[in-house]
Amino acid sequence: MAVKTEGRVLAQNKKARHDYFIEETHEAGIVLKGTEIKAIRAGRVNIKDSFARIEHGELFLHNAHISHYEQGNQFNHDPLRTRKLLLHRREINKLIGKSQQAGYSIVPLKVYIKNGVAKVLIGLAKGKKKYDKREALKQKDAKRDMERAIRREMKGE
Repeated sequence: MAVKTEGRVLAQNKKARHDYFIEETHEAGIVLKGTEIKAIRAGRVNIKDSFARIEHGELFLHNAHISHYEQGNQFNHDPLRTRKLLLHRREINKLIGKSQQAGYSIVPLKVYIKNGVAKVLIGLAKGKKKYDKREALKQKDAKRDMERAIRREMKGE
């Protein structure tokens, strides 16, 4: 199920697409504190090493770094705290069934603002082997070389 992200993308996890095959994606809301949403809107979020885990029937985002809000004073948050993700029960049950299979993980792909609300695009992912990663890099390089040759040919006309 492909989810179209409308709005301003604030953080992307490019490493996830390199390390995993993304099989399906879901859009989830995040439970945030006041200074966290202000820091996210300022673009001070990093999801590079983060992951999602299902605990007691609820989905949580671990290891996502949201920097301190500069004007937060004593009300600032812990940058690495665990944050709850909001999904419908049927989506969580679907993820529970699929993520318990060997080799599957739930990884965040993007953090963005949609209609004034922070959202996370999470993906059900299966880990790539080293040879799969090499093959993906080869295809990416070949595609880049073909596009470069086409541009060169267009300029030569």
